[in-house]
Amino acid sequence: MARVEMVMPKMGESIMEGTVLKWLKQVGDAIEQDESVLEVATDKVDTEVPAIYAGVLQEILVQEGEVVAVGAPIAIVETDVAAAGASAPAAAPAAPQAAPAINGAATAAAVPYLAEQNDPQADKRLSVAQPGRFYSPLVLSIAREEGISMADLEYLPGTGSEGRVTKKDILDYVAGGKQPLGEAASTKPQAASTAAAAPTTTPAPAAAPAPKAASAPAANGSKPMPSVSGGQELIEMDRMRKMIAQRMVDSKRISPHVTSFVEADVTELVNWRNKHKDAYKKREGENLTFTPIFIQAVARAIQDFPLINVSIDGDYIIKKRDINIGVAVALPSGNLIVPVIHNADQLNLNGLSKKVNDLANRARANKLKPEDLEGGTYTLSNVGSFGNVMGTPIIMQPQVAIMAVGAIKKKPAVIETPQGDLIGVRHFMFLSHSYDHRVVDGSLGGMFVRKVADYLEQFDPNTAI
Repeated sequence: MARVEMVMPKMGESIMEGTVLKWLKQVGDAIEQDESVLEVATDKVDTEVPAIYAGVLQEILVQEGEVVAVGAPIAIVETDVAAAGASAPAAAPAAPQAAPAINGAATAAAVPYLAEQNDPQADKRLSVAQPGRFYSPLVLSIAREEGISMADLEYLPGTGSEGRVTKKDILDYVAGGKQPLGEAASTKPQAASTAAAAPTTTPAPAAAPAPKAASAPAANGSKPMPSVSGGQELIEMDRMRKMIAQRMVDSKRISPHVTSFVEADVTELVNWRNKHKDAYKKREGENLTFTPIFIQAVARAIQDFPLINVSIDGDYIIKKRDINIGVAVALPSGNLIVPVIHNADQLNLNGLSKKVNDLANRARANKLKPEDLEGGTYTLSNVGSFGNVMGTPIIMQPQVAIMAVGAIKKKPAVIETPQGDLIGVRHFMFLSHSYDHRVVDGSLGGMFVRKVADYLEQFDPNTAI
């Protein structure tokens, strides 16, 4: 028997770390190959991590709730000699456990990453410039908006995984007046340290009243718990709700939102679905909803207006060739997730229907994979499923537009005929198109949603599925 390391796997493009949610196996438990050992959460999806080799779980290195970098050891598994021999070449040497920490981030973890980038400064840890360091798109966007140069950014201490600069790090730097970093700041490190410590060491005036216990900061530096009365209930956000809240705030800060509305007569579409839904249910064993029809119309409109299918990087517009449409799905927990239908323009109506049902079912069962949430270029939200007639959705960054489709309602309408105008009952719905006014003007945003409505109104009643 031999002991091998189980490491945090890479769970998708751009995912650099994961949070251990729950260990499904305990020390001493036998593990089969490909059997799930723990649940891990990333900023995209929650997923289970399977064992690469069969054996016995000997040691758990990371506790529940801890954040772990991709490739870092998380457990020790005792397995047979053959399996250990096969895993040995792939095992990376462990980082020294006694390495010092800078600003709360373990410096040893950053060294392999810098070395991979062939950075000549890799052996100097995090106290010097780090030109090979990874920066998230959000951090780079904030740096551009605040006029922070890459030279200063490379010297900015990071508290994230492998010394990465987090959103909080750069916002704290901005709030502190964007003091010079690097060589310009190295001449007075002691003075800066003394100035930072001064507010906490200055005694309060004798006449000042003692602060109330409820407002005093916690000893560990965390924010104090808010005060509530007997008529209130204090509910802490779960991990997903915190991410949703942060992303919504970021999107409203990054993108100036404008919304255009169109009302569409979808009578032919409703009649077609009513005609085919029972046969489709019997044949496929799943429901025929309106969502795949909406997705098909959006994909066709994107082909007509490709500048909706873009993202922004500084002063550049990145035009996407693939049409990958995200579909907002409400979860049983009340949270929201947006799986992506890749190359939606290449699927027929039946293919779109099966893809929508599959993603929605797996989302609600917490079975989505990281790749199911990546690469979206446009998003659709069906607020009509909640009985809402319209909405003003928030853009999924780094996309530049999102559409909400409302509930379909019967209304009296004027019907034009060769014999004259008549009053009849028709099915109508509202389409709401929110777009980033930095790159999408009212003409493009308005024409796009009008084109989607045209495709829905002109739906061919002889369409086969």
